[in-house]
Amino acid sequence: MSLESQVKIFKWISILEGISFLVLLLIAMPLKYIWDAPQMVQSVGMAHGILFVAYIFGALLLYKPMEWNLKTLAIICASSVLPLGPFYVEKKYL
Repeated sequence: MSLESQVKIFKWISILEGISFLVLLLIAMPLKYIWDAPQMVQSVGMAHGILFVAYIFGALLLYKPMEWNLKTLAIICASSVLPLGPFYVEKKYL
């Protein structure tokens, strides 16, 4: 698989992970804790968890081919726990 296609896949994972995190925080969690409707947290939470793991795995796979240093890799991985972090990574590093 070419580097270009790996980066394209990681961009999509980054965008989807960021969207799933925002949906979890801004829609699913209020539904659970304000309106006592936890169903969405279960499904969105599972999707977000899978995308989070894929994001970290993708960052580790791109570490050497993209010639990132450890600081850049740390920033990219740390951005996954910030609500808008994956969008920042997608624009700045990819």
